[in-house]
Amino acid sequence: MKAAIITFPGSNCDRDLMVALRGAGADVAKIWHKDDAIPEGTDLVAVPGGFSFGDYLRCGAIAAHSPIAPALKAHAQRGGYVLGICNGFQVLTELGLLPGALMRNQGLTFLCKPAVLRVETADSAFTRGYAKGQEITIPVAHHDGNYQVAAETLAELRAEDRIAFTYAPGINGSIADIAGVLSANRRVLGMMPHPERAAESAHGSADGAAMFRSLAEGLIAA
Repeated sequence: MKAAIITFPGSNCDRDLMVALRGAGADVAKIWHKDDAIPEGTDLVAVPGGFSFGDYLRCGAIAAHSPIAPALKAHAQRGGYVLGICNGFQVLTELGLLPGALMRNQGLTFLCKPAVLRVETADSAFTRGYAKGQEITIPVAHHDGNYQVAAETLAELRAEDRIAFTYAPGINGSIADIAGVLSANRRVLGMMPHPERAAESAHGSADGAAMFRSLAEGLIAA
């Protein structure tokens, strides 16, 4: 699998994501936000966590207008795989690649702790390394992770089995405790928790490793 990671000013999880993907066997390239193209043959574009452009305006809003953004959007629209983690999830919603918005956490506090997630679907390239209903521990580190969608969109996500992960109840105010969602073609995943920070036993949990293994084993360059 060929993967590419986009780095913005303020990204702080790009190296962690690179290590996790390489550890699973992926060939990983780095992309700077001022680039205007995705490397040829890329299967997966990953948008890491952090605070792109200092989270000014709205989290991810400026990054969604960076020079690399049209190429990222085109990659997704032609069926390429995209993974957005934390700030990356916020960028993907700003680009319109995923529905909804990430609001300020309930309680207005920054959360940084291990979180118990429930795998809601194993039917995607990102989640097939897990069993539906499996509980995993993945850390969170966010201030604006309160995922919100309109009631009709929530109904669509449920009907189409596009809710990838949910939190144990009450972590940040997210509607239906949603921690991650898939696009309609199931090739774009946005999630607030950080699987790259749970990719080896030294992290305290290796529950995120299955995601990177399933991606690396399942995606073959066209």
